[in-house]
Amino acid sequence: MKVRIGETATDDEAAAIAAALATHVDGEIEVYVGDETEPTVSRSPGADAAHGEPADGGEDLGPTEREQRLREEIDEIEAGGPEKYRERLDEQGKLFVRNRLDLWFGGDEAEESSSDAGVHFEDGTFANFDSWHPDSPEVEEYDPDNRLPADGLLTGAAAFEGRDVHFMANDFTVKAGSMARRGVEKFLRMQQRALKSGKPVLYLMDSSGGRIDQQTGFFANREGIGKYYYNHSMLSGRVPQICVLYGPCIAGAAYTPVFADFTVMVEDVSAMAIASPRMVEMVTGEQIDLETLGGPAVHMEESGSADLIARDEEHARELVADLIGYLPDKAGEKPPEREGTAPAKSPEGIDAIVPEKPNESYDVLDLIERVVDADSFFELRDGYGKEIVTGYARIDGRPVGIVANQPAERAGAIFPDAAEKAAEFIWKADAYEIPILYLCDTPGFMAGSQVEKEGILEQGKKFIYATSSATVPQQTVVTRKAYGAGIYAMGGPAYDPESVIALPSGEIGIMGPEAAINAVYANKLDEIDDPEERAEREQELREEYREDIDVHRMASEVVIDDIVPPSDLRAQLAGRFAFYEDVEKELPEKKHGTIL
Repeated sequence: MKVRIGETATDDEAAAIAAALATHVDGEIEVYVGDETEPTVSRSPGADAAHGEPADGGEDLGPTEREQRLREEIDEIEAGGPEKYRERLDEQGKLFVRNRLDLWFGGDEAEESSSDAGVHFEDGTFANFDSWHPDSPEVEEYDPDNRLPADGLLTGAAAFEGRDVHFMANDFTVKAGSMARRGVEKFLRMQQRALKSGKPVLYLMDSSGGRIDQQTGFFANREGIGKYYYNHSMLSGRVPQICVLYGPCIAGAAYTPVFADFTVMVEDVSAMAIASPRMVEMVTGEQIDLETLGGPAVHMEESGSADLIARDEEHARELVADLIGYLPDKAGEKPPEREGTAPAKSPEGIDAIVPEKPNESYDVLDLIERVVDADSFFELRDGYGKEIVTGYARIDGRPVGIVANQPAERAGAIFPDAAEKAAEFIWKADAYEIPILYLCDTPGFMAGSQVEKEGILEQGKKFIYATSSATVPQQTVVTRKAYGAGIYAMGGPAYDPESVIALPSGEIGIMGPEAAINAVYANKLDEIDDPEERAEREQELREEYREDIDVHRMASEVVIDDIVPPSDLRAQLAGRFAFYEDVEKELPEKKHGTIL
């Protein structure tokens, strides 16, 4: 059979036609191009479908010109935005976005060496291609300063620390990482696929916000940028969402970090704020720089929006690698366990760490390192609400979330920001099936006009609500003082923990001895004129009161489950968490509570 095709056809196209005809026609096929007198492709029965070579001895097929052109286009896209903006990245102290992905996921070398590393695939590589690329029929004159590859936002899937994850990453060389219609569409698809796949999401943020001059295409649309935060809300508690900030994230871009379960800010380069300094000055008259407005220190120490601060890009990856090791892929799965290791310091030193006097200071981190597996404690929000320490750790290889009063900070009294921090930590731990350990040593919730203005009752309510609603296994240790409503929030007997145990230094009461004596006996003591006699009577009352709130009394009345020798605390906790690993708890049937 002879076939003649147009003179503009390529050799590859002639070969493809011959191969297609061969599936329907017996005998030799000859394909002629234009007016050529000799066939461009001849195909005999049994020959290679593309080249006309014998099937058992022909050469392997290689990429066509069409494929080569496609690869060149992909290379052009992967080069990022205008060169002048790439050159500025070094001055700004940050990586080009694709180099950042190589740092996180290992790049081509890792992908070749292991199926458990590298970017699996990228979606939307050609997003907005027709608006800027020289090969596009819509581009009359190519402008290298108006490149919009991938619409400035990368999405896809990758392997990270042996775990499959979805990812998004802004390309700051494309209009400062700003968001527009096609990039928004990619972001939304990635989130919606994460809902279905049940795999964690990494947001590598470096965005100046939405492109104001293109807002009609994405701002208020049903499938516009506002849908980001709807999807964030649907993903919340479904899969872990981890956000790392590499630059100034302003306005809409600042909401992704605060909606994420965990937010990491990189020192010297990152910031987030509801409006830029220029906008703030225009609206309020306040003159302020970005670091002071929304830098890492602000969000770690003042707002509490940052969970972790990284020194640089490499450190940010290290932090997230550690963090994800405590988290499951999705809700309903158990967090990953590891081989247990001994604590960094012997539990035999616990009793020497906890002072006998209730008002004497000590660092609860010294206690924690004698209870948990060596080097396993991973603290979160360490600069915010310092009166409570929160973080993940392992006890005999099992992940636990720790909520511990910090006597080294204002005697461990619970202030509004500390209560908020604890409540949110408990809520997340419960969402991702991480058992909770409370280490209680607090005089209770702080009193005074300032904390009332700051919402001590509101934040305390949320703390207690989170403790009440958690259905993961919970263990409570009264290490020393447990006064007032502090014992309620810290998983006391009324809050259905699996166990409440105490060290011999523990005390449980409405208030401490000094406050109680002042409240109950102040008038009677004032009637004693002799100072020595008054001091003696005051000491007697103090000792009587301490006997009444001592944990031995509480154990005798079976208020608590046991008093344990401090040296045995780790072993006790390991055994209790192991025994109650699969405990079943149910909440009352309802749509949801009204406390938020």
